[in-house]
Amino acid sequence: MKGSIEHCNLAAGADEYRAIDLENEMTMRLAAAATLTAALATISTPALAADSIAGRWVTAEKDAVVSIGKCGESTCGRIAKFLVPPPDGVDQRDINNPDPRLQTRKLLGLPVLFKFTEDRDLWRGRIYDPKSGKDYRSVVRRKNADTLEVKGCIGPFCQTQFWRRAR
Repeated sequence: MKGSIEHCNLAAGADEYRAIDLENEMTMRLAAAATLTAALATISTPALAADSIAGRWVTAEKDAVVSIGKCGESTCGRIAKFLVPPPDGVDQRDINNPDPRLQTRKLLGLPVLFKFTEDRDLWRGRIYDPKSGKDYRSVVRRKNADTLEVKGCIGPFCQTQFWRRAR
């Protein structure tokens, strides 16, 4: 009798272990399902897209209108109109450019924003300053429907301007 009682206790213990194993397996399966669901939700959630910067914008100095749009596979902005006539009139050339071959280019129509690509909630590219003849790393962001935040940067230092939508 004594042997059969021990056998029953061992058998009951084995059932208890099986129940614990099943409980652990169910917990692991639920955790795996939750992880998979979270991963799929992350993949299917679109990245925060940048607001379009396309349009016509008055520069911070209110001396020109820059028209921004697609230029091949990137986005660029060209001087579309002078609001303050340059010293040599609308036929003003890119005389401050350090490259003598580029000094004969007309400023009207010249890309001052170029190689811009969307990067989450902003646009990254290069900005050209015809007054200095230099170009800089640039970041542009739409602040609202009528305002662009335009930054020109050298290393970690940036200068910020706000351009307003042209009417």
